[in-house]
Amino acid sequence: MDFQVVILAGGFSSYLVPLVSKEVPKALLPVANRPVLSYVLDLLESSNLKDLIVVVEGEDAALKVGGWISSACVDRLHVEVAAVAENVGTAGALRAIAHHLTAKDILIVSGDIVSDIPPGAVAATHRRHDAAVTVMLCAQPVSGPSESGGSGGKDKTKKPACDDIIGLDSLKQFLLYIAKGTEIKKDTRVKKSILCAAGKMEIRSDLMDSHIYAFKRAVLQEVLDQKPAFRSLKQDVLPYLVRTQLRSDVFSDQSNVEENGNGNGKNNMQNNEVVLSQILSNASMPSFHQVYESGLGTRKTHKCCVYIADESKYFVRLNSIQAFMDVNRDVIGESNHLSGYSFSAHHNIVHPSAELGSKTTVGPHCMLGEGSQVGDKCSVKRSVIGRHCRIGSNVKIVNSVVMDHATIGDGCSIQGSVICSNAQLQERVTLRDCQVEAGYVVCAGSEHKGETFARK
Repeated sequence: MDFQVVILAGGFSSYLVPLVSKEVPKALLPVANRPVLSYVLDLLESSNLKDLIVVVEGEDAALKVGGWISSACVDRLHVEVAAVAENVGTAGALRAIAHHLTAKDILIVSGDIVSDIPPGAVAATHRRHDAAVTVMLCAQPVSGPSESGGSGGKDKTKKPACDDIIGLDSLKQFLLYIAKGTEIKKDTRVKKSILCAAGKMEIRSDLMDSHIYAFKRAVLQEVLDQKPAFRSLKQDVLPYLVRTQLRSDVFSDQSNVEENGNGNGKNNMQNNEVVLSQILSNASMPSFHQVYESGLGTRKTHKCCVYIADESKYFVRLNSIQAFMDVNRDVIGESNHLSGYSFSAHHNIVHPSAELGSKTTVGPHCMLGEGSQVGDKCSVKRSVIGRHCRIGSNVKIVNSVVMDHATIGDGCSIQGSVICSNAQLQERVTLRDCQVEAGYVVCAGSEHKGETFARK
């Protein structure tokens, strides 16, 4: 398709402390014992998109990510890793690598995605409409294990989030408005010129911006150059392009008045009347998309398009601790087709080298990694256990993730928690809805709920 693909992989995200560490940047956090970045690479490869730039914040994180890519993607993909400064934002990261971008169109993908929605469909939609930007929208995900609220309780039901407010044309091809739900308190403002041209706008709160975008490179670079204060693609670049999409010979006066907040009302009304009369006078071109295709004043007009994914498809971003729990649960559960593993007749994955003690059960929707050992009379339910873990006897693990090389002593009970690599739980520790940093030691006999264990 002649698209350059940029994966924005982040660095050591503060939203995911203490799961991330100097050894494990965000892109390498495990989902069913595979780095989350591996799911993104597989997804792109499935659409025959194999020429990739992975952008990582911070030199140390970039070295970790680059090392993993070198060992995992030999002969499969052409991947270049580019390090950028930390905390520059997604727009800042793209400015920093602008000299690498040479193709006509750029596909930008967040590096924390687990999905089965083909990004090639976004690229095809972008080319079909000759758009300046095309945004993939998908259904808002629900959060929390199917049997619990948060991670442990059983009384709450799952509810979808409401992150974005989206405005679409009647044919659901063009993006007319976008804002974060948290930004809208009571009233919001919509460009009058866009409403006049579209005639009707459908407001949706059940869709979210997936952080997969196709851009015309020339348009993206112009915005980044002219707006040096823009830090975020979602919060700055995209809303700006949506607001200004009707700046043309026909719409320019009205757009400039609204952007600058001056001008006189009589001229505004005359401009709107001209627009409406030109649209309505030609019965073959009454709709928003047909106005664009007619070539009506196209000197500065650009199209902001959408690709809406099918509701049956899976999509989660690993951008919070709860999302980390959710995606690990899903990939070994209802969405196990994403895992790349073969499941046993018991609907679980127990590596052949793993050792199970007497009267120990590993239930459905569980994973036990290579070389791990579990003692006698243990119970593992709806959980992922990493490689080379050491788990004592009489241990219960439910709705949890235990990363590689963790040690869990006899008599421990773990529910709705994350135990990071090389962490140690001494005997008879009880954890509920907790996170334990890599290498941390939790003292014997202690009970904790809703706590984070990390060295200061």
